[in-house]
Amino acid sequence: MRWFKSSYSTNGGDCVEVAEGHNVLIRDTKHRQHGHLSFDHQAWAHLLNTLQRRR
Repeated sequence: MRWFKSSYSTNGGDCVEVAEGHNVLIRDTKHRQHGHLSFDHQAWAHLLNTLQRRR
């Protein structure tokens, strides 16, 4: 699985990484050892839509 850094991550290390496959995985770059969150594609799309509406 290939992880990608969020385009919204700062150079100060406040980073989130995302990997897409069967599910969408999210982890904190600084604390990879703490694991990741997993979303199915429908839940991920719902989360993104909700966040975009709150901007």
